[in-house]
Amino acid sequence: MSASPAQGTPQGQGAAHDRPGGPFRQPKAVWAVAFACVISFMGIGLVDPILPALADSLDATPSQVSLLFSSYLIVTAVAMLIVGWVSSRIGAKRTLVTGLAIIVVFAALAGTTDSINGIVGFRAGWGLGNALFIATSLAVIVASASGGFGGAIILYETALGLGIAVGPLLGGELGAISWRGPFFGVAVLMAIALVATIVLVPDLPRPKRVTSPLAPLKALRHRGLLTMGIMALLYNWGFFTMLGYAPYPMELDAHELGLVFTAWGLLVAAFSVFFAPRLQARYGTAPVLYANLLGLGVVMAVIAAGVTTPTTVIVAVIVSGAFIGINNTLTTQAVMLVSPVERPVASSAYGFLRFIGGGLAPYVAGKLADATDLSVPFYLGAATFLLAIPVLAGGHRLLREAEAGTGDAETVTPSLTPVGPHVPATGGGQPVVVAVGAHDRAAAVVDSAARLARDTGSPLEVVHVRQTAVVEEQAVVTESDEEARRAVTAHLDRLREAGVAATGQILDGVGDHAAAGRALARHATEVRARTVAVGRSPRGPLAQFADGSFTSALTHAAACTVVLVDPDEEPQALTARSLTELRAEAR
Repeated sequence: MSASPAQGTPQGQGAAHDRPGGPFRQPKAVWAVAFACVISFMGIGLVDPILPALADSLDATPSQVSLLFSSYLIVTAVAMLIVGWVSSRIGAKRTLVTGLAIIVVFAALAGTTDSINGIVGFRAGWGLGNALFIATSLAVIVASASGGFGGAIILYETALGLGIAVGPLLGGELGAISWRGPFFGVAVLMAIALVATIVLVPDLPRPKRVTSPLAPLKALRHRGLLTMGIMALLYNWGFFTMLGYAPYPMELDAHELGLVFTAWGLLVAAFSVFFAPRLQARYGTAPVLYANLLGLGVVMAVIAAGVTTPTTVIVAVIVSGAFIGINNTLTTQAVMLVSPVERPVASSAYGFLRFIGGGLAPYVAGKLADATDLSVPFYLGAATFLLAIPVLAGGHRLLREAEAGTGDAETVTPSLTPVGPHVPATGGGQPVVVAVGAHDRAAAVVDSAARLARDTGSPLEVVHVRQTAVVEEQAVVTESDEEARRAVTAHLDRLREAGVAATGQILDGVGDHAAAGRALARHATEVRARTVAVGRSPRGPLAQFADGSFTSALTHAAACTVVLVDPDEEPQALTARSLTELRAEAR
């Protein structure tokens, strides 16, 4: 698997908001990058089934073979510090193309070498290319999507799932022919993706501000970010110990190993996309991470204790996919929540620490295995998972406060005539809050909410939630500050011209659409809102199932009445039962 720093929507590009349209009705540029993402996400899973074959064919020890993980991950870790700077200087498309070209060259070279040291060296170059590519791929997909950023996220999640699941399967099939097969396979597929990206992806303007290459290191002075980064370092130590050494005690051929890690990858993708957000919503980020790290520690201890029993190792590795999927998503969200710096900088700093852990683990595990026996690296991996729990506990208060504070508002005023700062209403001045997105009927929804506020004698507040979408280990801010303000000021200006006074607010939500709904619910509680008005979602049932329902989450979390505003009908107060009926109608 690979990971990236979170990159904001490229400056000057219109944010891909939730306009009507299916998630798979996208421009060719989006499909070109999505295809490349599938190949990139194959990553380590493509190589894992051929580890024993590499050792046999090149007369290398497992500890020597493990260095191909260390070189790849350590270079990726260092690259995390500079990818934001590179992207801000040369632009998103050039960064994509450069990364793809580097992967093609070094994957092909890895397939031509006859020594394990050669593969280790070429994998280092591969890591640099992968970091450059992944650093901007999600941002480009979101910026270029025509089906709304929710649709873009679903497409990215699909690419992630395919890559993680198909990578080991393809690696096993090609590896059954020759250990060189997976390397050449990546080179050919990435070359196709490179041509498609050059031809189909338009040039994107460079950001207005260049990111400093020192910014990620400076960001680690913040306690919350450093705490989460150290936790991720420990987690990745255990994770990559398992990936680097679990194939050997399984005693399977390349094809069979491919099937095992395909099952593992399916669980990683499913629990990352579908289960992690729902567990987080019910129990909170920190409690789920505590239980998850404990579960990983137990699974690694089982592998260590049963290292001489192939069936035990196989089952334990597959089961670990569920815990890893949850951990990848929630750790990234935790970093985004606690960090006081810009999302791309926070993600670069976090990526640096966690990949350092992943890079050092295979090397140390190899030394331990050579000096003792194969169970010792797994016991150490179990210990690092458990040690991550008290580290996380050290930042528990910061995480809890950050999670509770998601939804803190930025006041927005009309572009012509300021209405004045927002003051929480009291008594009979409890506001009607209307949520606005970028869809065709947003103006009609706001107008209906304005009539509702007039009829009840309440102030009107126009609120837009700017999301940081998290997909497993990747995160992206879905729109710039300017675009978020325009989403609100357009309505405020129109209301002002009609003689309607209103205030505007921008909230920040981290996670899926359901997380955005909960952020709005918290804000409504803080301002003691009388009513929250929302429009009918332009997203279909598939999008709402995959990315969460904003309206459902809002209704269940809000302390006030939530009203569904349909300009063609009377406003409808929502309950859990009415939401079920609406979803049935949508199908």
